[in-house]
Amino acid sequence: LGYFGYHAFQGEFGIYAGYAFEERAVELAAELEGVRARREALEHRVKLLSDGSLEKDTLDEYARRALNLAHDNEIVIYRRARSD
Repeated sequence: LGYFGYHAFQGEFGIYAGYAFEERAVELAAELEGVRARREALEHRVKLLSDGSLEKDTLDEYARRALNLAHDNEIVIYRRARSD
């Protein structure tokens, strides 16, 4: 009986391991929400680029950002890159 009692709490599938699994599930659910939000933002950008409604100034902005270019009469403000 002591053997079963011990393994009910300890071990890979014991009660304490169940608590750890629940904590990990909460962490992964939060991470999943972040990934879903990022995906929705990217899908929105792709939709703007591919549905034909892209304006000339938006296209110009994307191209200059991708190519790291600016006109001579423009002021460039550098920002720190986000660590996503």
